[in-house]
Amino acid sequence: MGNTSKEIQKIVSGIAISSKLCLTEAGHHKNRQAEADLIDAINQAFALFQINYHNQYFSAFADNKKSEDLAKKLWLSRLSNFSADTICKASEKIISENEYLPTLFVMIEACKATEMPAGVLTARQAYIEACTKPSPKVMQRWSSPIVYLSGRDSGWYLLAHAPEHQALPIFTAHYEAYCKSLLNGEIFEIDLTPDGSDSDPTPASEAVAKEQIRKLKQLFG
Repeated sequence: MGNTSKEIQKIVSGIAISSKLCLTEAGHHKNRQAEADLIDAINQAFALFQINYHNQYFSAFADNKKSEDLAKKLWLSRLSNFSADTICKASEKIISENEYLPTLFVMIEACKATEMPAGVLTARQAYIEACTKPSPKVMQRWSSPIVYLSGRDSGWYLLAHAPEHQALPIFTAHYEAYCKSLLNGEIFEIDLTPDGSDSDPTPASEAVAKEQIRKLKQLFG
């Protein structure tokens, strides 16, 4: 591990200067130190990928610095909502779980997973749990209250009848919001007071249905 660390630092030092010249043009961070930390994290991530996916890496960046710098600039703009520590941990997670050089999408998903509270399901795992639990939903045993709450907020009828490509983004938006609240220390519980709202999935009210359609239009243009 010591030799690998030295090799990463050697590669980082070799690619960091040109990366910083390109990346700092993005100017997305008011805090210069935070921006510097993010740039350093992305440099380290690319260095780690270069070591682990050597042939794939040089195939992807055949024209070397130009395409590499453009990729880093894009990653900085898309990963700016994550901390430098999250980016580093996500890159380590990727090389331990994937045999292929990651796309930006894979990196974003790894960052999201890294920020999840310990033991909390991924959004899709939670979605599957919410869809497969029998009714009445409120009486079932859940891996976490936020899975039930995300299903409730999404609408049980939607989860039961809409195809995954339509229902999952809506569920994910609710679920990720609850995950962020968990990270901020908020505690959630399921209200077991029976109100009949989820005993059987039923069509949403007209107002709720219109809101769901609005969200779908936003998601899919």
